[in-house]
Amino acid sequence: MSELTKILDQRVEDKVAMRDAYCDSLIELAEKDKRILAIEVDVANSMGTNRFASKFPSQSIACGIQEANALSMASGLSKEGFIPFFHAFGIFATRRVFDQAFLSCGYAKAPVKIIGGDAGVTASANGGTHMPLEDMALMRSIPDAIVIEPADTVTIRALLPQIAQADVVCYVRSCRKQVIRIYDDSAQFKIGKANILREGKDASIFACGIMVHEALTAAETLEKEGISVRVVDFFTVKPLDNEMVHDSAAKTGAIVTAENHSVTGALGSAVAEYLSENIPTPLERIGVRDSYGEVGDVPYLMKRFDLTADDIVKSVKKAIARKK
Repeated sequence: MSELTKILDQRVEDKVAMRDAYCDSLIELAEKDKRILAIEVDVANSMGTNRFASKFPSQSIACGIQEANALSMASGLSKEGFIPFFHAFGIFATRRVFDQAFLSCGYAKAPVKIIGGDAGVTASANGGTHMPLEDMALMRSIPDAIVIEPADTVTIRALLPQIAQADVVCYVRSCRKQVIRIYDDSAQFKIGKANILREGKDASIFACGIMVHEALTAAETLEKEGISVRVVDFFTVKPLDNEMVHDSAAKTGAIVTAENHSVTGALGSAVAEYLSENIPTPLERIGVRDSYGEVGDVPYLMKRFDLTADDIVKSVKKAIARKK
């Protein structure tokens, strides 16, 4: 089983935006491999990839506002040996092009890399029409696909080279702007293997994306009340680290999942499916429940949809009570 992964002693907002860390990593990959392509759909400025286009104009393809055509083209390019990264807001990268993602990429075994920005409530002022709360559920339904949600810039920098080499369709959902930095630069990541950030014996919190910070904050609050909680970053939602799920259930006997996404179809569902079939364990799920998104700043939306550290604290206590 994994050892504790090195995280920062003091978690503060990163100076680097997630979209900039993504573009930096893409540039580093392209400098070493001319097969790397950036597929643009008129959101290069928003997704932070203008710098890539300036440096590698022959490896950047601007398709205009036609996401389905762009993803189909990316599929064809990948079959010809290129490594295309198709990036757009999460709703445009998944819901709008799901048929192409499923058939042109998944079914055709075209390992396109799909990057969705403005994950969950971080779409903020763009509101419900632009707020992807179902994107991971959609992409998780594609056979053999990899689905990832990084917690910070360290994570995305470490995983992008692995994603580039993956031989299946990959979906990475992320915030575009600054987030709370979790990891030390020395932290290690492997697709399909979750990272233990904090050990505990009374319950486990499984989180991904911006909810990792909330999970750690909740664990710190619970510690003051004498409750010991393991915190695990499930940055890979698919394939799920079933060994980690099993080990945590066996050792702590209660689990809470926390995701900036609908409770249907993503991390919470994947964990529930494994537990129910292998090691029945009290489970509480933090996530958006049967609701559309709405306009608001992130702190408001976190409270509106019960995604805060306080909500996790309540759910941990509820899960522990169910053990008795």
